[in-house]
Amino acid sequence: MTERLCKELGKDPLCRRNRKCKGAGVCRMLPRRALPRAVTPEMRALVVDWLVQVHEYLGLAGDTLYLAVHLLDSYLSAGRVRLHRLQLLGVACLFVACKMEECVLPEPAFLCLLSADSFSRAELLRAERRILSRLDFRLHHPGPLLCLGLLAALARSSPQVMLLATYFLELSLLEAEAAGWEPGRRAAAALSLAHRLLDGAGSRLQLELYSPEELGPLEPCMARAALRGPAPGRAAVFLKYARPQRQGTSLAAACLLRCLQPEPP
Repeated sequence: MTERLCKELGKDPLCRRNRKCKGAGVCRMLPRRALPRAVTPEMRALVVDWLVQVHEYLGLAGDTLYLAVHLLDSYLSAGRVRLHRLQLLGVACLFVACKMEECVLPEPAFLCLLSADSFSRAELLRAERRILSRLDFRLHHPGPLLCLGLLAALARSSPQVMLLATYFLELSLLEAEAAGWEPGRRAAAALSLAHRLLDGAGSRLQLELYSPEELGPLEPCMARAALRGPAPGRAAVFLKYARPQRQGTSLAAACLLRCLQPEPP
C-alpha cells in the first residue's frame, strides 16, 4: 500500500510540466543510511534547524522546506561533501526548492546576507549547478506534507489533530533516522501519534494503509524529538510551534507525551 500511494502521488501533473525532470521525474527514496561518514546526524540537524529559521523568516510555503531537506539528503547520500560547505549546500537546496514551489523567489544576494556573507552569490549559483548535476535534475518529490493532507482528509481529522501532526512531521526533518522513510509512512506516523495523544491512549488512526508495526519505528522517533524540547541546534521547530499563532502546540505536545508515558514501577 505504501508503494501504491507513492506511485499515485508520483503521477502528479506538476512533474510532467517540469521540463527539467527526466524519466519518471520523481526523486528516489533515500537509503536507510543516507549520510556520508564525515557528516554526523548532529551536523545535519544543525543545518536543517537553520533552514527552518530561514524558511520561517522568508514566509515560504511548507512544501518548500520539505523539498529543500529532501534535496539536501539526496545530495548527501549521493557522495562526499566538504564540511565547511554544509551551510552553502543547505542554502542552495532551499534556493532550488523555491524555484520549484514558490511564485516569488528570494534574491541570491539576500540569501547570502542571511548567511552572514559566509559565501558569495557566485558560489551559491555554482552550488546550485552542482546539485542539479548530481541529482540529474530529479527534483519533483511527493513530500510528506502532501501525504499528511490526504491522510488527514481520509481520516476526517480535526484541525487540532492536523496541527499536532504537522508539528510531529516537521520535527522529523531534524532526525537523520527518519530521512529514509517514505513520505506516506512518515505522514501516517505523525497523524497516528497525534490521534493517540488527542483522542486517547487506546485510539489509533483508523486507516488500513499502514499497520502498527510499519509505523512503530517512526512514532517513538517523533515522540523523543518532541520530548527533547528546545535542545541546542534543534530548537527552531519547537520554538516555532510554541508561539500563540500555532496555539503553543510544542508545549502541549510535550505535556501530553509525558502523561502518555507509563509510570515507572
